[in-house]
Amino acid sequence: MSSRLIGVGVGPGDPELVTVKGVNALRAADVVVVPVMDTGDRGRAEATVLHYVPEEKVVRVVFALNERSDRGRREAAWDAAGGRVAQLLRELGNVAFATIGDPNVYSTFTYLAQTIAESVPGTVIETVPGITAMQDLAARSGAVLTEGTEPLTLVPVTAGAAVLKDALAGPGTVVAYKFGRQAGEVAEALRETGRIDDAVWGSALGLESESIRPAAELDGTPLPYLSTLIAPARRDGGRGGKL
Repeated sequence: MSSRLIGVGVGPGDPELVTVKGVNALRAADVVVVPVMDTGDRGRAEATVLHYVPEEKVVRVVFALNERSDRGRREAAWDAAGGRVAQLLRELGNVAFATIGDPNVYSTFTYLAQTIAESVPGTVIETVPGITAMQDLAARSGAVLTEGTEPLTLVPVTAGAAVLKDALAGPGTVVAYKFGRQAGEVAEALRETGRIDDAVWGSALGLESESIRPAAELDGTPLPYLSTLIAPARRDGGRGGKL
């Protein structure tokens, strides 16, 4: 039988936002891999998964190092992580990989899938979509992501604040991911483009430490790394546009 690797999106942190299909995939797998940092701290994916499967079924694998300078060490850690998942596939056959958000949106799973396709040929690779942080923030804050024919632009601020500023200068709603460490630059970009008044940011969505605030309150203080920002489209209050 072919081995099977399934990437399961478990949402932004609230265990109630895992889909029924996601829960079924986690429970059907022989083992559930959760990515962790080398600090050993329990991440959101693991905390969410433990609401649905027993702890003995969960395997913690280090996929990231808590440093940015040594590329060699990071790549070595990645190779070791990919090798561990490959070993589990050969031994057990049915492995689920839990990732926050959606496995096809800025997820570690896409890189893992490439590694496994090369190292364990014939593995069936699938994904189960998950609710994203921008959807959760929109629901919790009341921000509307799109109307009518508006475009939606998603920007990882790890690519640089200039990329975000270019997006803000354009049409439609702009969503920024991972902007916490550059909160000051993001606030400046919002003000320069006239988009700060309606914008909202949030972090730790669905968790006890949840924070959802107007972007106008950003003062440059660094925020949690996984903070999400929504800058809604400029709207004239009309309705009934083409869908």
